[in-house]
Amino acid sequence: MLTALDAHTALVLIDLQKGIVAGEKAHPVETVLDNAARLVAAFRQAQLPIVIVYVEPIGSPASVVRSEKNQFPKDKDGQQRALKTMNQAGFFDIVEAIQPESGDIMITKETWNAFFNTPLHEALQQRNVTGIVLAGISTSIGIDGTARSANEYGYNITFAIDAMTDTIAEAHDVSLKYIFPRIGELATTDEIIQKLRRRE
Repeated sequence: MLTALDAHTALVLIDLQKGIVAGEKAHPVETVLDNAARLVAAFRQAQLPIVIVYVEPIGSPASVVRSEKNQFPKDKDGQQRALKTMNQAGFFDIVEAIQPESGDIMITKETWNAFFNTPLHEALQQRNVTGIVLAGISTSIGIDGTARSANEYGYNITFAIDAMTDTIAEAHDVSLKYIFPRIGELATTDEIIQKLRRRE
C-alpha cells in the first residue's frame, strides 16, 4: 500500500530498451509501456527527476563468469561480434513509448543493479532525492537488483506494479509477494499519479 511519496522523488525506469522489451513476457508489454509513459508524463508535470536506465552487459566482469545458463560470449572476438549484431538490431535503443528529454538522467549499467559502478546514486543525491519509483523490465532481475541496492542506500522505494513485468510469471510474483514488501511499498500507476497530484 502506498502511504506517501517523498517531496524529492525520482522515477527510475529499468531497461525499457528494444532488445529487452522484445519477446514473450508475463504481462502485455503494451500495458507496461503505456503505464510507464503515463508515469513519465506525471513526473514531468510534477517537475521531478526521471532516470532512464539501459543495460550493456557484453564484456563486463559479470558477463564472463561461469554460470549454468550462459548468455554472453566470453571471448573478446565473440563479444565484439555480439555487440555489433545487437547495435545493428537496435537492442540498446530506448522504446518509442519513452521519449528521453535533455534534462533526464541517462544511466548505462553493466549488471542487474543500476547503482553498481554507475553515477546513479551521486546524480540522485545532487538533486536531493530521497525516494524513487521503480518500473521497467524485468521485475526479478533489473528492478529487483536495483531495488536491493536502493534499499541499502536508504531510499524510500515505490514499486509501480503494473508498469513492470518479467519473462517468467513466477519470478515476477515472487518479487512482488516476498521481496518488494520488505524494502518498499507497492502501488499501481494510478495510485502513484494520484499521490503526485496531491503533492502539488
